Amino acid sequence: MTFSTSLALLFLATTLEPSPTAIRGSVEKALPLLKAAAETHAEKKSCFACHNQAYPMVAFDAACKLGFAMDEELRSAQVDHVREFVKKNRKEFDKGTGTGGQIDTAGWLLYTLEFAGEKPDDDTAAVAGYVLQRHADRKHWTTSSNRPPTQMSSFTSSYLAVRALKAWGTEKQKDAIANRSAAALAWAVQTPAKENEDRVYRLRLLHIAGATESVTKEAVRELLDAQQFDGGWAQKSDLPSDAYATATALAALSAVDTEAVQQLAYRRGVNYLLRTQLADGSWHVKTRSPVIQPYYESGFPHEKDQFISVTATSWAVVALAAAWRE
Repeated sequence: MTFSTSLALLFLATTLEPSPTAIRGSVEKALPLLKAAAETHAEKKSCFACHNQAYPMVAFDAACKLGFAMDEELRSAQVDHVREFVKKNRKEFDKGTGTGGQIDTAGWLLYTLEFAGEKPDDDTAAVAGYVLQRHADRKHWTTSSNRPPTQMSSFTSSYLAVRALKAWGTEKQKDAIANRSAAALAWAVQTPAKENEDRVYRLRLLHIAGATESVTKEAVRELLDAQQFDGGWAQKSDLPSDAYATATALAALSAVDTEAVQQLAYRRGVNYLLRTQLADGSWHVKTRSPVIQPYYESGFPHEKDQFISVTATSWAVVALAAAWRE
């Protein structure tokens, strides 16, 4: 078989219509691993963790669309863990100092509670108040870490902040929230994306902050233009496609444009995910982040790569669930 023939067959494989059975089966294989990762983190650590709590919770919510029932005991335990973290750090949120991870932690924390179906209370208002005043002297929010790909982009931090304020802000904060959201939108319109993480969360930020249709469509086009020949997306132009970059791109596209899931590009991305899922139900992505905490087993495979692999697997479930049709 010639090289050109192999490429042609690969491209053909990416364009095939994925079956609902394959999509549902893929999600079903992934869910037990995500459940283990979420449960084990809560058992071993007192801190909130976006990689083992926020992302799996979003995946559990997405799986419900495929008919998988939410594990109520798991949901309640995760909510209790997150709320206990907030209560423990309430003074820090009230003072505006926040916790480790700063806006990213606060944003993903509220994201978790949102997808768990929780309602606002005094504790969530304290976190929203911290988000509102954080970087109040700037047009947007910035990340406090450099742990690629999940904690490196100010587009991510700004999206999380605007979403958190819209979902959890109080009536008294309404005008201030509108002003900060408008400023973040203007910044996002004027600021180009550099890597896939930027493109994904710039698109999400533009959408939630109320960008014009033409601006949003251009951001969609930029993300679609970054799709690789194999149907996946890469974190950076000098890296190969991987499940994290692919799944986050697809999840963003489906969140912004409901018709995106019917397009060829989305189908090619879904086929990439189905083709690269491992037999154990996970997707393995190699970490690019420096180690900042003692190693521990979270109940998910891939050892030092487990956190980014949990994250990739969670977003893969979200992307696949969006593509599923009976």
